[in-house]
Amino acid sequence: MYKKILRSALYLIGDGTIFFIAFLLAYSLRFNFNIPDEHLPYIFKITFAATTIKIFVFFLFDLYRISWRFFSFSDAKKIFIAITFSSIILLLYLKSPLFDGPAPRSIIIIDYFVSLLLIESFRSLYRTYISITSSIKKKKNNAAIIGITNNITDIINIAETTLDVKVTAIFSQKEHGDIKGVRIYNYKNLCKTILKKKITYLIVSSNVDQKILSDIVEKAKKCGIKSIEKYNPIEKKTKKISIEDLLARKPKDLDDKKIKEMIAGKTVMITGAGGSIGSEISKQVLKYKASKIILVDNSEYNLYKIAEEIPNHPHYLKSVANRKEIQEVFCQHKIDIVIHAAAYKHVPLCEENPESAIKNNIIGTKNIIDLSVNNNVKRVVLISTDKAVRPTNIMGATKRVCELYAQNKESKSTIITAVRFGNVLGSSGSIIPKFKKQIENNQPLTVTHKEITRYFMLIPEACQLVLQAASIAKNKELFVLDMGEPVKIYDLAKKMLKLYNKDLEIKITGLRPGEKLYEELLINENDKKTIYESIFVAEKTFYNIDKLNKEIKNLLKAKNKKTELKKIVPEFTPKNDS
Repeated sequence: MYKKILRSALYLIGDGTIFFIAFLLAYSLRFNFNIPDEHLPYIFKITFAATTIKIFVFFLFDLYRISWRFFSFSDAKKIFIAITFSSIILLLYLKSPLFDGPAPRSIIIIDYFVSLLLIESFRSLYRTYISITSSIKKKKNNAAIIGITNNITDIINIAETTLDVKVTAIFSQKEHGDIKGVRIYNYKNLCKTILKKKITYLIVSSNVDQKILSDIVEKAKKCGIKSIEKYNPIEKKTKKISIEDLLARKPKDLDDKKIKEMIAGKTVMITGAGGSIGSEISKQVLKYKASKIILVDNSEYNLYKIAEEIPNHPHYLKSVANRKEIQEVFCQHKIDIVIHAAAYKHVPLCEENPESAIKNNIIGTKNIIDLSVNNNVKRVVLISTDKAVRPTNIMGATKRVCELYAQNKESKSTIITAVRFGNVLGSSGSIIPKFKKQIENNQPLTVTHKEITRYFMLIPEACQLVLQAASIAKNKELFVLDMGEPVKIYDLAKKMLKLYNKDLEIKITGLRPGEKLYEELLINENDKKTIYESIFVAEKTFYNIDKLNKEIKNLLKAKNKKTELKKIVPEFTPKNDS
């Protein structure tokens, strides 16, 4: 913070000096360095005014937050606009009653060009000085940029200053010319060019297609690349490329307008608000301008974390399984939308604790749906899972019961919908954080089976699609998100080891209780397409709601939970029973 303040102060002093000298020089040039006596009393007054106006405008244009070492064409354009704006203000000042002395208008034109020349030169020369001194200090590694964007020159500047590399190649789908003297090569010549130019670093621009990126990373590692960075255009910096970057799949048909129409100005309650999915949905609901966000979670730490990120909104440390506690929340607020993300999701733990899984997942969902209907909530969205399809574990079976309840409960004026999707990258208990920890500790990567596959999606993508599906719900739909192609966990482990340049063992540990090799999303010929290609509607399952309520009561009393669950979900085939 101190360095930033000092840097801004130095910029301010430097610019002030340049502006002062520029105006005095403009005055002198106007009169061929022979200024008439009647102008002398006013020279410093007008020079001081011109300097003050320009500095004020530079502050307005946020020019003192630009680091000179990253000074680029876009920054030069910004300065050009700021100086133009300053000259217009100065002209208005000279014509106003505030200034009563002589001042030829041509001085402003001369000053405009002198100021522009000096200020742009000052910044460019300083950036050149930084670049030259950096290269003298030590020999740089050669680097290449993958993908061409509008801000490619910024990426080159930032890469060469922050990573201390020399950009010697740019790769694109088409080979054409050069940028800033750096030649552009086709992706096909990647390895050949890397070896020829002795490139050891890759910097990936922000708009490279995920499939191309995955292929490039694979080839680059084989060609001896030491490090791969990805450029973030918002933060204007690079970071090490992650496995999430390689598996990310951006929704092609995201409809922000439709989501905002549903959320803006509404009171939204989110259960499980501190969890992986719940916290991201909470942030997105905030982005879409909800008037009030009610955060509910039974984990003190998780609720604390999300309450810190979304302050000034109500937050409740309550369990959805406790109907009386949740009823109090509904009584205190007029809720428009409920997004029910609270659930126990860890398969082995649910297998070991079936009573807790049933109580939290089934009774919790039943409480939320019942109370929403009773309190005239406009819309309820249930977060479901691919494990509910032909479940082989307690967790999946409980979530299938939740889906049945959501589809068959008498909803009155409330729109009830469920959204089903697979694994999300980086969620609590997911495989990628586990692999990362094992790699950091130089431990073998543990995979339960060599053929085990899972669907993956980034948390923000999944949450955006959940909201999008909810926005088109009419009532009782079970939406299914297109998760793309399934990924073999064993292949994922190998890819992560390559990414981290590690040579560790991959150990097969055997399937855990309730775990199956392949998850299903049930996108088939019976499912209907929606207006969005990433969202489908599964065929509805009709179930007598009175019968279901009775069976849920019996389930709570039963000693053998699996047997009772199979009565509600006949396709439930526990692993140890098959």
